[in-house]
Amino acid sequence: MREEIERDTLRLLCSELIQPATRLRLIGILQEAVFADPLHRVMYEEIAAIGEMPAKRLRELLPGRVTLRGFPDFDLKEVLERDGSRDEDIDHWFESLLELSEAQQEAKTEGKKKAMGQSA
Repeated sequence: MREEIERDTLRLLCSELIQPATRLRLIGILQEAVFADPLHRVMYEEIAAIGEMPAKRLRELLPGRVTLRGFPDFDLKEVLERDGSRDEDIDHWFESLLELSEAQQEAKTEGKKKAMGQSA
């Protein structure tokens, strides 16, 4: 389940259905630590590093950058499993990003409670 949520978030970030500036705003919502899967984390970091760029160019650059980060067998199509442009999926992808954001907030809250010596 978590892996699919992470993939859906990456699908959203690689989608041609969002503007490059919107992608940057969405990236600002999450921190890379929210991605449990190492490949997904590296993909997210590289998407963030590429910055404000059209999705088509982003998807062209991403495989080489992820490969250089230690994933020699990386296949973008295999990871995303879709072409990134289906209108009916985008709402689901946004929901996945929001789920990761909520998980990130819960982890921060839990961390603050532990730092203050409180139990969960």
